[in-house]
Amino acid sequence: MTAEVAGEEQALRDEAEARLRALAGEGARLRDDQWAAIKALVMDRRRALVVQRTGWGKSAVYFVATALLRELGEGPTVIVSPLLALMRNQIAAAERAGIHAATINSANPEEWEKIYAQVAEGVIDVLLVSPERLNNPDFRDQVLPELAESAGLVVIDEAHCISDWGHDFRPDYRRLRTMLTELPPGIPVLATTATANARVTRDVAEQLAASPEWDDPAAPLVLRGSLERESLHLSVVRLRGAGERLAWLASTLNELPGSGIVYTLTVAATQEIAAYLREQGHPVAAYSGQTEPAERLAAEEDLLANRIKALVATSALGMGFDKPDLGFVVHVGAPSSPVAYYQQVGRAGRGVERAEVILLPGAEDREIWSYFASLAFPPEQVVRATLAALSEEGMLSTAALETRVDLSRSRLEMMLKVLDVDGAVRRVKGGWEATGEPWTYDAERYRRVAAERAAEQEAMLGYIATTECREQFLRGHLDDEARPCGRCDNCTGAHRSAEVAVEDVQVAHDRLARPGVDLEARRQWPTGLGDLKGRIKPELAAETGRTLGRLTDIGWGTRLRELFAGPDGPIPDDVFGAVVGVLKSWHWPTRPVAVVSVPSASHPQLVRSLAERIAAIGRLDYLGELGYRGGPPGRQFNSAQRVAAVRGTLAMPRDLAERIAAAGGPVLLVDDRVDTGWTMTLATAQIRHAGAPAVLPLALAMTS
Repeated sequence: MTAEVAGEEQALRDEAEARLRALAGEGARLRDDQWAAIKALVMDRRRALVVQRTGWGKSAVYFVATALLRELGEGPTVIVSPLLALMRNQIAAAERAGIHAATINSANPEEWEKIYAQVAEGVIDVLLVSPERLNNPDFRDQVLPELAESAGLVVIDEAHCISDWGHDFRPDYRRLRTMLTELPPGIPVLATTATANARVTRDVAEQLAASPEWDDPAAPLVLRGSLERESLHLSVVRLRGAGERLAWLASTLNELPGSGIVYTLTVAATQEIAAYLREQGHPVAAYSGQTEPAERLAAEEDLLANRIKALVATSALGMGFDKPDLGFVVHVGAPSSPVAYYQQVGRAGRGVERAEVILLPGAEDREIWSYFASLAFPPEQVVRATLAALSEEGMLSTAALETRVDLSRSRLEMMLKVLDVDGAVRRVKGGWEATGEPWTYDAERYRRVAAERAAEQEAMLGYIATTECREQFLRGHLDDEARPCGRCDNCTGAHRSAEVAVEDVQVAHDRLARPGVDLEARRQWPTGLGDLKGRIKPELAAETGRTLGRLTDIGWGTRLRELFAGPDGPIPDDVFGAVVGVLKSWHWPTRPVAVVSVPSASHPQLVRSLAERIAAIGRLDYLGELGYRGGPPGRQFNSAQRVAAVRGTLAMPRDLAERIAAAGGPVLLVDDRVDTGWTMTLATAQIRHAGAPAVLPLALAMTS
């Protein structure tokens, strides 16, 4: 290195150090790998992958690099970031460093035009974009090309999402590979993540590799550091049931330092646990992907300000949530992967000397893992049917495709995104169209990914059972060399007690056993059905119904899953007793006078006996059950398909219609489980048409 180059490098490092102090405080100093990444981006204009633990300072790398590149007259930095919480934290951090940042995402569409204009004027230094935005037709075709041409730096945050092998793979992230190949020569690219094993690191690095259009032959710089977190104290507490886990959590929560996160596997569990903890006097809030954006923001701010003890959250509160003094992370239920688990517990202890990390595994964890695994890429015949429908029609909306393809909305959209990235379909205004490009169903890749997911689940069970160092176990699955940490329960021998007061367990059990969940009636027909459009006529609609519980509940969910997994038979006494409790607490506007049941393909005796016993105990008339023409319709996964199938088969026997008309009052409609809600809706319409003035749906369970 010549003296002149060395001088330039030192001057740049001095400026980088000054920028870091503005960002992180007077005592901040660049780590060697932080400087190596900044130098690669600013001086060498290379592509780099940084794999470093949570709290290491990956965001400092791209904010400092942005400031330096902007001083050199380069364009704005474009950061692809996956979560709104992460975006909010990053914008605040950028402002502290004197960097003007803005975001384009689904929560601020009214600001997009203003932000685009500010980017064009050079006012904005950093633009944060959600990966989904990359394939919005207007953004992709009108904004992205100009942005890519003028960008000074491109950053891919949480880059493990690019990889099929990553624990949080997202189809929209795969689109980044195409974007990277189309960048003009010399635009540096930075990818960052805290959770990537060797396989994921290789995969992401390959996707960062120089494209034919990029004249730098150098491979991406990979900077991978130790993932050790010296503040984390890992432990596992095995408890016998959901009641014990809730009681243990409620009795232990105040002993845990500061404020923290209680992670659950399902949305239903966040609501159940948060409600119970609040009843026990703990200030907590529920947080999930179904929480309204304004509520989520308020909950995050309450946790950041220590106004609450904990957020009870799904993984929706994850990547990038930045609270350095977070004192604990408790999992009620185990994530399906050691990598995902280490990523989530990494939220804790970033700015404190000690943080408690506790796992409370549950017997239902495997069933929940199995459910999420069932949402993998669809079988080939379903994909081919989708491509054929698009080829025939030219363009179809997602809603219109639902009438042709039997997938839930979320799975259909995920499949379309993968096909889009693969070049077989293209998102356009109003929907999707086939490109006509040949497409191969990569069954081997999907099989390998499924096998990897199954192996990760077994590894998580191994973490729960291990008697060796827990941190060493987790870091081993991230291909990170580690010695025994000396801090976890296995290393110290200081295992947390699993004892809980009997009276506390009873209180928790009674709370979980409290039956009854509202079943909201469908009010709108699905689109694309032709003659069924718009709002369901009030004279055919149901009242708000009730179910005993959700299959995803940690209370009644377990019992109901056992019931549906077993053979058909009369309604068990314990379940019937709980149903009676639901009926007693149901404040219906007018008491029903009769009971009608929906025929069940899998548990006909169960449903019939439930309806008959309700009629007997309530002194109501059991009028009988509806029927199916040509047999039950099987299972469909989206609303349009389900309505078409049930409508074509569900039948009202003439004698039943006569009995309904003669009854002259509200009818209690009984079924075993509710998935989409459309069987209840169409059965209600037939009963109302027969003369019932109101229908009150009652089911043992709803799916979620």
